[in-house]
Amino acid sequence: MNTVSPVLEVRGLSKSFKAVKAVRNVSFSITRGKTFGIVGESGSGKSTTARLVLRLIDPTSGDIRFRGTDLSAMKQEELRRERRHMQMIFQDPFGSLNGRMTVRETLTEPQMVHGIGTPASRLEAARSLLAEVGLPAAALDRFPHEFSGGQRQRIAIARALATNPDLIVADEPVSALDVSVQAQVLNLLRDLQERHGTTMLFISHDLRVVQFMCDEIAVMYLGEIVEQGPRERIYGAPAHPYTQALLASAPGRGAGKRARLSGEIPSAHAAPSGCAFRTRCPHAHERCVLEAPGMRELGCGQRAACHLLEKAPSA
Repeated sequence: MNTVSPVLEVRGLSKSFKAVKAVRNVSFSITRGKTFGIVGESGSGKSTTARLVLRLIDPTSGDIRFRGTDLSAMKQEELRRERRHMQMIFQDPFGSLNGRMTVRETLTEPQMVHGIGTPASRLEAARSLLAEVGLPAAALDRFPHEFSGGQRQRIAIARALATNPDLIVADEPVSALDVSVQAQVLNLLRDLQERHGTTMLFISHDLRVVQFMCDEIAVMYLGEIVEQGPRERIYGAPAHPYTQALLASAPGRGAGKRARLSGEIPSAHAAPSGCAFRTRCPHAHERCVLEAPGMRELGCGQRAACHLLEKAPSA
């Protein structure tokens, strides 16, 4: 396979739950070995997008291509086989682990389900995975409740790696952990990704975490991507008023002349007309009420959807 080909390519992805448009026209791609981050407030559609990508829920429309294959057209049996190559790390390390299964069972089950190896080789792989995430082999015969939150998330990470996947979707993987433990787990994820060459879709509301982990970033608001680009552009030259407000509101960053984010994200049941961000935007004007802005190329791989950017030079 061409190493520059996208491992994951999403085009026009949308999901509606009855009258609620949870995700709208989302498009992005991730190159092999890179980490793509999606950031935004609660209710922005980040986690729904993650579940759509893995076909844990079915899209209303749009295409999901994984390793060149259209996931959205796959039958359940085909999808089950393909899931060997894509795994997920969930937000809650306690809720995502079966409390009745030992660590040994937790780590060997994915390989057994997908017909990988023998009982002996699966056990050896489990020991190796524990060592990779910094846990002793003695942990194999213990249960999830016997570990701390950080240790449980390490077990969840080891389980995600058990089938040697091409893609890992990490949905808020450190938000449930103590701050003192978050950095350890994030460093572990980066080290493991470099070692295994895994591609990652990383979901978070924490701008500092996304900046540390991700090569390219999409900013979501009310189900839509409003800005996307390389990490250096998003943090060094944010173009959309929502991105600017998020950065100004982040701890440890000076607001400068940018308005801090105020109010709450509207309900998806009653999304504003025109630009979804207009009800919180200090620059909103009449056109923002009447017309939704389209994505505009800003150069250097950066794109944003805002009427204020109309005069910006195209790439």
